[in-house]
Amino acid sequence: MRRPLIAGNWKMNLTREESVSLASELCRADSSNTDILICPPYVYLDAVSQAVAGSSINVGSQDAYFEASGAFTGEISVGMLKDIGCQFIILGHSERRHVLGESDLLINKKVHAVLSGDLTPIVCVGETLEEREAGKTLDVIKSQFDGSLAGLTADQIKKTVIAYEPVWAIGTGKTATPEQAQEVHADLRRILAERYNPETSEEVRILYGGSVKPDNTAELMAQADIDGALVGGASLQSDSFIDIINASGVSAG
Repeated sequence: MRRPLIAGNWKMNLTREESVSLASELCRADSSNTDILICPPYVYLDAVSQAVAGSSINVGSQDAYFEASGAFTGEISVGMLKDIGCQFIILGHSERRHVLGESDLLINKKVHAVLSGDLTPIVCVGETLEEREAGKTLDVIKSQFDGSLAGLTADQIKKTVIAYEPVWAIGTGKTATPEQAQEVHADLRRILAERYNPETSEEVRILYGGSVKPDNTAELMAQADIDGALVGGASLQSDSFIDIINASGVSAG
């Protein structure tokens, strides 16, 4: 049985005070039946980690660099992130792919670095609206899967979380229907079975990301291959994020 994961990606939002306040409010969420993750901006990771210390909330980073140290101005290593309490690292988010031009090759290097650092990568894949309308969704997903996750052993892929994010649904208010999301999640599960084996594919958690809100969470989570959510804007308010946790089958304390 795959344990659900509800992850909040705060992106480039909030002040230090707002981040600490939000993290503290989220400590009242009941995580007995799910994993809860929050990913604040780099500069607030330490403060947020301290704010949730002693709770069951996990803290993660929105990205990392693949080198352990050196002359890489502006970058943050996996070791640094682990040192301040990160357990997860988001990689290959569509905004990094499409806005910042990250390639599958670069993302793959980061995935290996995160796994080598004994942290959990959340690897994002997803198609644009043009690719979906052209009937290329599965081709895009396969290409990003094979490029971003190249060279992973079965044990490593089991430690990896995959997030399906249709690019056209991120921050637009549009959401893939539960049936559309399930179709791609099932395709990803089949790809995992083909690249590894059916047993391994059943262990990997696959999240849905793309305008997730309290009123669409339950229907999304009811799908057989959707194991949680990567939440953007709705994770910036404690009430809406806890409502999403509740709608996924977990009650808040």
